[in-house]
Amino acid sequence: MIKKIAVLTTGGDAPGMNPAIRSVVRYGISQKLEVMGVFRGWWGLINEELKPLSHRSVSGIIGQGGTILKTGRCAEFKTEEGQKRAYETIKKNNIDGLVVIGGNGSFAAAHEFYKKFNVPCVGVAASIDNDVNGIDYTIGTDTAVNTALDAIDKIRDTATSMERIFVVEVMGRDSGFIALTVALAGGCEDVIIPERDLDLNAVCHDIVHGNLVGKMSWIIVVAEGAGKAEDIARQITDMTSLETRTVVLGHVQRGGRPTAVSRDIALNVGKAAVDCLIAGKTDIALGLAAGKIVEVDFETAIKKKELKIDNFYKLIKTLT
Repeated sequence: MIKKIAVLTTGGDAPGMNPAIRSVVRYGISQKLEVMGVFRGWWGLINEELKPLSHRSVSGIIGQGGTILKTGRCAEFKTEEGQKRAYETIKKNNIDGLVVIGGNGSFAAAHEFYKKFNVPCVGVAASIDNDVNGIDYTIGTDTAVNTALDAIDKIRDTATSMERIFVVEVMGRDSGFIALTVALAGGCEDVIIPERDLDLNAVCHDIVHGNLVGKMSWIIVVAEGAGKAEDIARQITDMTSLETRTVVLGHVQRGGRPTAVSRDIALNVGKAAVDCLIAGKTDIALGLAAGKIVEVDFETAIKKKELKIDNFYKLIKTLT
């Protein structure tokens, strides 16, 4: 029987993690559970940095970006010694289950931990890259996309006014989701992503042809995992003799107040995670798919997520 649970945020932060924490804590308390907060992810579990959370502990955080529990990546948790210490913390504090808020890296760690120590773990999918397999939208994705889109709309103003080419670098080390989404929504002329081989000759051909028929501004979105904006811009200038500017949006996409979409997903999925632990479910990730909350086993969730790249890319180029 579940009496006490702990919640932690791990990996990269995502706007909407705080509403998820709030949901886990307040709904858990409503179900007569004790809820512990683990600080700094797996590191906090290893080093017993945790404290009880009350209804008031999560007051006022629903609109805050980031995570009040702090987060980070923990190399120590990949070791046998680190995992054993984390398990000792769980036993010492009589914790019956974990709610792990994070992405596929966090779920891979939780899956391994569950297999070794049989600690019930339920994941709440939170990742701005939207790269959890089997889940359509993760917490933070909508906010990150809108943050990038707002910047690109502003860049469009100056690109048009100054008649320049801009290469805008967005986040996405292994996934081109943010880049594809903002390129389409922002009316951008091209997009460069890790999942698609870069044909810079074709990009430059389109730019030169557009220039000849009077199209004087151009925005190319590049996901960080596909190349550096500065390098790509330099090559474009060398190949076209046209002036090119760069903007690297970087970590600004991780912060900011979560959108209504990110909050709604977080609040609903946080509640569902508690329900799963109470029902005895474990080793699963929760998120939104086809408009509903779905349960995806960790082993599936951590596999490479396939994007419908061709449809995205074709529409971006058609509407250019």
